[in-house]
Amino acid sequence: MASHKILVIDDSGVIRRTVRDMLPAGNFEVLEAKDGVEGLNLIRQERPNLIMLDFILPKLSGWEVFQQIQVQPDLQRIPLVVMSGRKEEVTGKIPEPFDYFEFIEKPFDKKILVDAIKSAMAKAKKARPQAAVAAPTAPEAAEPAAASPAAPSSVGGAEIQELNQKIAKMQGEIDGLKKQLAQVVALIKQKLK
Repeated sequence: MASHKILVIDDSGVIRRTVRDMLPAGNFEVLEAKDGVEGLNLIRQERPNLIMLDFILPKLSGWEVFQQIQVQPDLQRIPLVVMSGRKEEVTGKIPEPFDYFEFIEKPFDKKILVDAIKSAMAKAKKARPQAAVAAPTAPEAAEPAAASPAAPSSVGGAEIQELNQKIAKMQGEIDGLKKQLAQVVALIKQKLK
C-alpha cells in the first residue's frame, strides 16, 4: 500500500502521467486533478502529503488555488511544488525567494522533480511569520468578545475568509483582463508596423 499521497493538479494528462512515472514505484499514491476546482476539492477531501500545482489551470487558476492554500493554516503545512512553463507568470504574482514552497519550470526531469519534492518538504516545516492568517485579527476580536458572546468573532473570521475568496477571484479576473489587454496592444503594435 502506498505510504504517501501526492496530488498532481495539471490540465495536461502528459504532465500528470510523467510525474507518476518519475516517482519511485510503490511508495506513492498519485491523485490527479485536471483543473483548479477539482484540485481544491481533492486537497480538502484527501489531505495529500504533497501537492504539485500547475500555475495556469482552467476553471480555477493555480494562483487562486495557491491563495486558498495560503489562507488555511492546516493546508499551509502540506508541502507544495508549483509548476509552470513560464516562471514570469509565477514571479509576477509571488515574488522570489519562494520561502514556503518549491518552484519547478516545465519541462523537468526526474532529478529536478525529486529535488523539488525534498525541498518542498523542508520548506513546509519552516515556521511562518503569520502562523495563521486570522492571528492579526484575534486581539481585535477578543475585545468585543469580552463584552459579548464569542459568536461575533467567529462570524468575523468567516466573513474575512469569504472576502479573501472574493479578492482572489477578482485578482484572477483582473489578471485575465491584463493579459487580454497586453495581447490587444501587441496586436495593434504589430498592425502599425
